[in-house]
Amino acid sequence: MENPPGAQLLERLQTVLEASPQPITLRPVACLAACDRGCTAAIAMPGRWTWLLGHLGPEKAEDLLAYAKLYAASAKGTVMPSRRPASLSDMILGRVPAAEQEPS
Repeated sequence: MENPPGAQLLERLQTVLEASPQPITLRPVACLAACDRGCTAAIAMPGRWTWLLGHLGPEKAEDLLAYAKLYAASAKGTVMPSRRPASLSDMILGRVPAAEQEPS
């Protein structure tokens, strides 16, 4: 496939971020092992839950970034379903607890 769906989503996310710079870092990965769930993305920050979202496409880029902003503003990395963009309401595939940080 010349331009797979995941690459299309990444390109759209990059375009949106260039147009409206936000403190969001995109890290493309080859695989999140959710092949039967379409394009997937993980949203993570140190000390917070990590969320895995699936069934994404380029048309959801703006909503994915809106979700990321809400996530970043949350204390523990939880965005209540009522606050998520409607298009992402059934896109949550799972969550991973925050890793405990080693004491300095």
